Amino acid sequence: MQEWTIGEVPEATFALAGIRRIDYRSGGDGRADWALARPPAAGGTWLVCLHGHGSRGDQLYTRRDIRDRWLPEFLHRGLGVLTPNLRGNAWMGPAAVADLDDLLGLVRAEFGASAFLFASGSMGGTGNLIYAALRPQNVAGVMARGAACDLAGYHAWCRERQAGQLVLGEIADAIAAAYGGPPETVPAAYAAHSALALAERLTMPLFFAHGAADAVIPVSQMRALVGRLAHHPRLVYHEIPDGNHDSPLHARTTPHALDWLLVRL
Repeated sequence: MQEWTIGEVPEATFALAGIRRIDYRSGGDGRADWALARPPAAGGTWLVCLHGHGSRGDQLYTRRDIRDRWLPEFLHRGLGVLTPNLRGNAWMGPAAVADLDDLLGLVRAEFGASAFLFASGSMGGTGNLIYAALRPQNVAGVMARGAACDLAGYHAWCRERQAGQLVLGEIADAIAAAYGGPPETVPAAYAAHSALALAERLTMPLFFAHGAADAVIPVSQMRALVGRLAHHPRLVYHEIPDGNHDSPLHARTTPHALDWLLVRL
């Protein structure tokens, strides 16, 4: 991270006091980006909530269903909350991983963070899995809802169906842009960021949820990872029968999952 500033966000912006905005330039390519941070009242445990495709780093505060369901549960448990913009639709590509490394280091230095839980859905949940597999030392626990675990396979799945669902074409384009091309041209980049291929590195507590009828990220992605982690001693998987892509975001599993993860810190 080349440079950064931390400023107070007016309470009226999100109807919540204590939020700081971190503006920074990437140490890799100098790209300007930002994150929102709300320090805990006490302690050093933070929750990192990554946004979904098509959203930004303020999604936790501006998307009503997620704000109303997730935010009170995070704050009630006394957690610091970090919501990075992280290059927009970056699908945790190499540049996003490097930026998140620096951002977590900044939060440790500026706010005294000592542990990071990751709780996100869709693209954000996918990012949780990729980052946890690449940087397990930085991740104390993961909650991933409606997430993909192997972007090469998911990219191909999106391309096959994009004519009938335009967002899938947009997702495939964003993934290719973040990884320097489609999987067939840069297979090593995808292999290096596959949570499925790196499943043995996911040794932290894991809580997964997925809708069985998800038409945006197929449940087969999560089932493959759960199968690979069949002997994981600290894994909970909640599959929602007939659930769609948003079903895991709305399901009343967050309190149980957070408490389950916090007990295991």
